[in-house]
Amino acid sequence: MLYLLDANVIIDADRDYYPLGRVPEFWEWLVHNGEAGRVKIPIEIYEELAVGTEELGAWVRDSAVKGALLLDEEADAALVAQVVDRGYASDLTDAEVTKIGRDPFLISYALANPQGRCVVTKEGSKPGKQRANRRVPDVCDDLSLLWEDAFGFMRALDFRTAWKSG
Repeated sequence: MLYLLDANVIIDADRDYYPLGRVPEFWEWLVHNGEAGRVKIPIEIYEELAVGTEELGAWVRDSAVKGALLLDEEADAALVAQVVDRGYASDLTDAEVTKIGRDPFLISYALANPQGRCVVTKEGSKPGKQRANRRVPDVCDDLSLLWEDAFGFMRALDFRTAWKSG
């Protein structure tokens, strides 16, 4: 299974759970799984992370990290269009397209291999939302795509820390 990470997974991990300077095991684990081909970040999502000027942005731009985590594919325009049409609406306004941002690209990479790829996001499901307000999990459900929240992803790939007293 290839896990495709949404930017919010990385941003929230650094900010809320596994700060780069305090839990290096998490970040090493991500790179390790990227090198093994189990975790990737599509270029459209990578670009969101790489513009950061803080420690996280610098980490993402590191050549070893980029090499391990960047998905080596280009988005299929037809699949992106399918995600937008079937997952959001076929008649989105320019403002709505701006609002959904890069999520259709992330989801389209999973649509390229529905049984072998899983979208990982921190967004929660809100099935009542419509059009540009749709959430990634609900769009994935509508397209019969696999998705996981960040903690389910970490359980699936068995993330652990090894703390010892003394």
